[in-house]
Amino acid sequence: MIELIVLDVDGCMTDGRIVYGNEGDEIKAFDVKDGFAIVNWIALGRHVAIITGRRSKIVERRAKELGITHFYQGVKDKLAMLEEICIDLGIDLSQVAAIGDDLNDFKMLKACGRSFTPADAMHYVTSIADVVLSRKGGRGAVREMIELLIRQEGMEEEYLSRWT
Repeated sequence: MIELIVLDVDGCMTDGRIVYGNEGDEIKAFDVKDGFAIVNWIALGRHVAIITGRRSKIVERRAKELGITHFYQGVKDKLAMLEEICIDLGIDLSQVAAIGDDLNDFKMLKACGRSFTPADAMHYVTSIADVVLSRKGGRGAVREMIELLIRQEGMEEEYLSRWT
């Protein structure tokens, strides 16, 4: 049973592009459909973590909006951070599903119970993933992953009953 999903940000929750304004402002775009699925995964009693290699106030804001309490930025070793989270939650790596798109996600994806990549992830990462999603990063890949897990975990009726 998957208890925790781990999200990479750039290339998974976003399309991987970073736009800088003249004043040095950083701009990222998040898909509201991904956010909807994240909030509902949490409402189903499951956990979400963001583990990202970069630091960004925008990502911190998004995590707060979505109610993600396990939020880690500037992480060099994502697997080590994930192992700490698992200890904290009292779960095993086999109870973790993660999505990543590049080499800094490689070890984490190999270690967890279920691994996902967006359709536009780097080849080295798609080659080891359990599931290569049909959606691109920042374009519904996280939603696709969560809804696939909801069906596989037998939670679809509970998920849909919140809205039907």
